[in-house]
Amino acid sequence: MTIGRDELEALLAAHEPADEEEARDLGTMRDYASSLANPCSRDQPEAHFTASAIVVDVPGTHTLLVHHAKSGLWFQPGGHIEPGDARLALAALREASEETGLDVRPLGDRLLDIDVHWIDWDRHYHLDLRFLVVGSGTVAAQAAEVRAAEWLSWDDAFARIEEPALRRALAKARAAVS
Repeated sequence: MTIGRDELEALLAAHEPADEEEARDLGTMRDYASSLANPCSRDQPEAHFTASAIVVDVPGTHTLLVHHAKSGLWFQPGGHIEPGDARLALAALREASEETGLDVRPLGDRLLDIDVHWIDWDRHYHLDLRFLVVGSGTVAAQAAEVRAAEWLSWDDAFARIEEPALRRALAKARAAVS
């Protein structure tokens, strides 16, 4: 089963941006959602939608970041939407589980955050849909693109992240579980 444009457009229609940058990204994403032939396919040369997870632990005191092999930076787990993914939130759960080895489950069914970012090594945009999830179990970096996966206190996570959009997403997650 492939994800339908209707689900994508409904998620974007319901999303409330937190700041001007996210509002601009939301406009860009809405345009791409309606104009791309297959918006969730990585075969789209200019841009495609991706799904990621802001993972929190059960008590809500830590978040999980992965060290990305190509960029050398710390990010939330996530990646490409696969043809077999039934829903966008499930794609984020699959990616989080694949990259970290954790058992993960959603915290709600709405988007937590969105971000449009350029991928230098592939020369296209990722239109990232970010979902809030809770994770448990033993962390083990399991995907080739992940060098490490680590639970961090909120303060330690913010200290590792420079990208404003990811800092915004972490702040939203922290507020949601506090």
